[in-house]
Parts: sequence; C-alpha cells; structure tokens
Amino acid sequence: MVSSVDNMTIYGQVMVMRRLKIAEFKARLSEYLRAVRGGESLIVMDRDNPIARVMPYETGDEPLTIRKPVGKHRSLQDVPVPPRLRIKGDVVALLLEERQGER
Repeated sequence: MVSSVDNMTIYGQVMVMRRLKIAEFKARLSEYLRAVRGGESLIVMDRDNPIARVMPYETGDEPLTIRKPVGKHRSLQDVPVPPRLRIKGDVVALLLEERQGER
C-alpha cells in the first residue's frame, strides 16, 4: 500500500503530510514515528475519512497549564457532598413518564 501525499501551506512554508490507511500505519508504526521525530507530519485515514494527525511534539506549545488548586479545598476529596434532595413521589415513575413522552 503506497501512501498519498498532501501539500499544505502554513505560514508561508510548504508542509508535506502523508495520508496513511490505519492498517499501514499500524504495520509500520516505528518507521512512521521515526519520520515524525524527523519533522514529518502524517494524516491517518479510515477509508477516505481523516481521523488523526500525527505531528512532531514541540516543547513550549503546551495546550494546558497545570496549576495548584486555589481556594479552601486542596483536593476533590475535601469538597463536601451536597445534601440529599427531598423529592416527593417515585423518581423511577417520573423518569419513565419523561421517557414515554419523548416517543
């Protein structure tokens, strides 16, 4: 199976992305990861639908910043559980009634 190649222009530079079928990507995973380590980007396809983009990891481009919790609760275990709701009637009957109304 020969992979296809897409050319993309990003910020004035031409970036080449190979399109790979899942089976080919799995069969030659180590080879493709070496290519990614070398700067190449890949698109993994499920039939004709792109499902993943594998790109080189760049330090400094962290999408999330992990910080210490703020406020009076240091961890999730310290957050008190809210009091139980006092509902009159049968909750299961209410649920069934709601579901039957959607049909």
